[in-house]
Amino acid sequence: MMTSLAACVGVQEGEEGEEDDVGVVEQAAFVENALTSNALTSNALTSNALTSNALTSNALTSNALTSNALTSSALRDPLARQLLKYVVSCALPSGARFDINIDGVVYGFDGELGLHKKWGDKDGSCDNACKAWVSACVLSRINHLGIATPISMRGNKCELSSDSTERTAYSNREGAYYGNIFASPPNYYACVSPEKTSIERVCGASLDDCALRVVGSCRDACDKPQSDGSYPNCRDRARDSYGKFPSGTISYSGSVTIFLK
Repeated sequence: MMTSLAACVGVQEGEEGEEDDVGVVEQAAFVENALTSNALTSNALTSNALTSNALTSNALTSNALTSNALTSSALRDPLARQLLKYVVSCALPSGARFDINIDGVVYGFDGELGLHKKWGDKDGSCDNACKAWVSACVLSRINHLGIATPISMRGNKCELSSDSTERTAYSNREGAYYGNIFASPPNYYACVSPEKTSIERVCGASLDDCALRVVGSCRDACDKPQSDGSYPNCRDRARDSYGKFPSGTISYSGSVTIFLK
């Protein structure tokens, strides 16, 4: 995943990166992923459907957030501000920033990955594609203990491309994350890399107590992995014993796969 301001070029299935971007590994290592489960599940920003709609239907700017009574009130909640921090980091590009004054205290929110830059435009909003990619990005950055861990974030989107140096340094595939944190009720999904049985960074020691619904192996929940090892189009249910997805299965094009050192 590259977080530079340069235009990104997507890595297509079957392609290998020919040139290395200086600093890619360092940038991957410092992508912050200490969002707590409580901030995801117990905050005033997305626990109310009206608030979620108010957030995604308007621009991701200081004026839009503070002029809407629902979002303005919700952001008094520290957990809501923590979640918004990650939403902004996922959606807006590096260098983008806005401040919000809440009861006389100014809080800053910085962009980083730029998965839906247009949401930060004056008349921007978050459409279905935006919701899918931002949700996957946010979910992938949950940490059970709230402790930042170096990660490489990859997916079928040019902003999440990686070069050979990053792929070598971060070769331990953890799992894939996807869903819709803005839905009512919200949808939080994950699948584990085929060779693993747990995702302790996100869920802790047991999958049973995970804030996300872990549907099983990514091999059974997603399309075949791309050349960078990431899983695209992951589903809310795994394939059955016949290799078929159950009727009504939902596919998420915004699927993010995490690799660790």
